[in-house]
Amino acid sequence: MTSTIDRPAAASAAQSIDAPPRTRSRRLLDAAWLLPPLLIGLLVNALNLGGSPQRIDDEGTYTAQAWSIGNLGELTHYTYWYDHPPLGWIQIAAWVGLTDGWGRYDVAVIAAREAMLVATAIAAVLLWYLVRRIGFARLTASVSVAIFLLSPLAVQFHRQVYLDNIATAWLLAALLLAMSRRAQLIGYIGAAAALGVAVLTKETYLLALPLVAWLMWRGADRTTRRYTLSVATAVFALMGLVYVAFAVVKGEVMPATGRVSLWDGLAFQLASREGSGSLFDPNSLFSRTVGLWWQLDAVLIVTALVVAVGGLIVRRLRPWAVVLLALTAFMFRGGYLPVPYVIMLLPFAAIVVAGMGQIALEQLRSRTALRRIGGATLASGLVVALVAAGPLWATQLRGFLLADLDRPLRDAESWMTQNASGDARMLVDDAMWVDLVDAGFARENVVWYYKADTDTDVQELAPDGWRDYDYVITTDSMRTFPTEFPTVRQAIENSVVVASFGEGAQQVDVRLVDRDQAALAQAADDGLYAARSIAGQQLLRNPDVGVPGAAQDLLTSGVVDGRILLTLGQLSSTGRIDLADIGQLEGDPSGVHRRLVISSFAGQDARGTAPGSDAVVRFYESLAGQLRPVSVERSDAGVVVTFSPDEPTGLLARPPA
Repeated sequence: MTSTIDRPAAASAAQSIDAPPRTRSRRLLDAAWLLPPLLIGLLVNALNLGGSPQRIDDEGTYTAQAWSIGNLGELTHYTYWYDHPPLGWIQIAAWVGLTDGWGRYDVAVIAAREAMLVATAIAAVLLWYLVRRIGFARLTASVSVAIFLLSPLAVQFHRQVYLDNIATAWLLAALLLAMSRRAQLIGYIGAAAALGVAVLTKETYLLALPLVAWLMWRGADRTTRRYTLSVATAVFALMGLVYVAFAVVKGEVMPATGRVSLWDGLAFQLASREGSGSLFDPNSLFSRTVGLWWQLDAVLIVTALVVAVGGLIVRRLRPWAVVLLALTAFMFRGGYLPVPYVIMLLPFAAIVVAGMGQIALEQLRSRTALRRIGGATLASGLVVALVAAGPLWATQLRGFLLADLDRPLRDAESWMTQNASGDARMLVDDAMWVDLVDAGFARENVVWYYKADTDTDVQELAPDGWRDYDYVITTDSMRTFPTEFPTVRQAIENSVVVASFGEGAQQVDVRLVDRDQAALAQAADDGLYAARSIAGQQLLRNPDVGVPGAAQDLLTSGVVDGRILLTLGQLSSTGRIDLADIGQLEGDPSGVHRRLVISSFAGQDARGTAPGSDAVVRFYESLAGQLRPVSVERSDAGVVVTFSPDEPTGLLARPPA
């Protein structure tokens, strides 16, 4: 049955492999098939790159390590401890440094995401040519690129700063070179070197070694097989020895007191790292990780696994189906399952799904009734999958293109730069580390929360543990991280939310740590910052209140006086208000903004003695009791309303309209 199915395919593969060099017209034809899915896919991946998904801690870590190379002259922003080979973030640093990415973006992670976009583009081109080298048609190659770039599962992970995205491009290059038929020695050396770079970029790509080795063994000329494979093996081994030599030069191969070692790093990754649990335990990391993949694109997951099983009987697809199924089975070994592990599976899923589509069409055109029935069945299944994927992909991709899930993190960073003192010491998600250091906070005072309990250098700077920190900025990563980090846990327990941004998994809280508990208790009882933040967010949704961009962050950060929020809500019920500024009082240590400047009211200019100023002045001068301002003055910028520092509590029990 296998030979019957594959006779046309084998001929096509042979023609592809043995054909003379492409003419100019054939190259143009290739480009005509490749460019549409490539450009559309890259456009979808690039649009709103900084808005969705919200950046996470892992992204921040790789970004900070890449940033450290060019800005600190160091391999990482903390002690390098051999958790991953450094080649991955060295490549990120090279791209971002050469293109001035750190200067072009206010958010450092977005600069690194741009490097992921470049790696994904390279991987997509290599995937197209790999599918052609396997023996499939141009249309099939283009479909595989479309799946690789446009699946919501792919978009989510291709946008994020994961070393796997870079390693995938190198792996596809290795596979393509491993199928060389001319100049095999050069091709195999290139394949071994490319696979070596992939492994030194992300060590899990060592799992692809059997496939690369098998492709070389199967395709090698028998007269030179021993020589070409020996040279390729030596090149690959040499690549690995470079990493060992790096540790040897630094004297960090074996464990010793007070230093990191290659041995400890490998032991952590391969043996001592806590497993991800069971798929059937809803609270396990394994279940949450697979659940995330499933939520993004269940149709692709089911379709790829089903057609991979069917692909075992198709010669062209068999090695790719075997690899996809083997990599899937490897997940269930009982160890740690990295969240971005799925990135390695995506090109193989694209190959088997697109390839099986071509197989179905070939069977439908067959003269044999049995094969036509099989082709119709297979084609029907793929059509059902396509119909099911349509609305799912449309909904998911719309979210990637339109949602601004990262705004809470940006708002929290803005709050810190505007309200925290320059010498404040804080525990943060690593996604914010570079931005806060760039904003002027001392490097040693911006502490990645993971290091507070695991890095002796950090602990020496904070001998009193949580009491040595002023702020904790919590994200979903920090809220769901294991609780074996006492410093972080105690800092959160002994703090109160002073500003909150976003909601759900995207929520970011700025928490004030209080060492003597006195101010903490008062802040917790009053709840002023949180109440102001909620009231400010509601005020921003009021279409009759115009707020300049710089002041919008202030309203959501909880640092605008409650009397301003309440009176603006009241005044807007009688006419539209446009604000010019919200400012602080000189000498007010609280950092709360208690001065308001209104530039227009009810469609009339309120600057100077313009008609709109009269109504605003009358309104504020008519206020009495707790809401009465200390002064109401006209100015060239607008009506200036100033409240006293003695802000009463309880005013925001009912938020403004």
